[in-house]
Amino acid sequence: MLNKAFPLDAKSVSRLATRGLPLEVLKSQIDESIDMFLENSRLKGINIIKRQGYFYFDTKYIKLENAEFCIVDIETNGSDIERHQIIEIAAVKIRDGEIIDSFESLVQVDEINPIITEITGIRVEDTADAPQLKKVMKKFRTFLGNSIFVAHDVKFDYTFISDSMLKVGLKPLFNRTLCTLALAERTLKSYRYALFYLNDTFALNPNPEHHRAMSDVITTYGLFLLSLKSTKESLNNIEDLIKFSRSAPRLKRPKFDPFLEAKEDCKES
Repeated sequence: MLNKAFPLDAKSVSRLATRGLPLEVLKSQIDESIDMFLENSRLKGINIIKRQGYFYFDTKYIKLENAEFCIVDIETNGSDIERHQIIEIAAVKIRDGEIIDSFESLVQVDEINPIITEITGIRVEDTADAPQLKKVMKKFRTFLGNSIFVAHDVKFDYTFISDSMLKVGLKPLFNRTLCTLALAERTLKSYRYALFYLNDTFALNPNPEHHRAMSDVITTYGLFLLSLKSTKESLNNIEDLIKFSRSAPRLKRPKFDPFLEAKEDCKES
């Protein structure tokens, strides 16, 4: 998934990730010089390189153990980017399975729906001394860099953050993305794939605080590692992993909820 602002069409994006994009095709879709396009893309989160006359995402040549993934979660005061905003963001960077850096911040906000407060525990007054959205987005962009953007149901977090960047006058994100929900569906058998359910099933986070950003990041981190460990495919680089997460067959789900069955057994006993 790439932001809609990315100038190349879907077929060209696919070729950047696989067999390479010819110079003439790239030139036909951009309104700037090749060097400027490559630099602007890098500043927005992706590196495009040239090899033997063709252009590729550099992620096609980065092995998983050398890759830098950034696992992200946000809490918002609503789902409409025009009316709502991020109220909390957290992320960890990982390389070769280990956390190498972290980022966490509340975001100053004037209004939080009582239902959101009930879900997250975050009140307006909790954000009074937090930085404003633009400052947080600037810092997060620097933290994210060119890492692979990872989240559970990644489309929401990625799109909301990228749109928030635009909202405060910054450039959108172009980073390559990976969805742990999609990855889990292809590597782990579960009746449901909501993050809290997967945590109950696989004990990913010993101290979960659901719907708080850093807690959900840690749970997603555990899910990411377990999914990689459970993958039977031969994945040589980041693009192999992204392709697998999007196109490999999903595992067949159990017909019945084991947690519900366990509760019924307890009642009968």
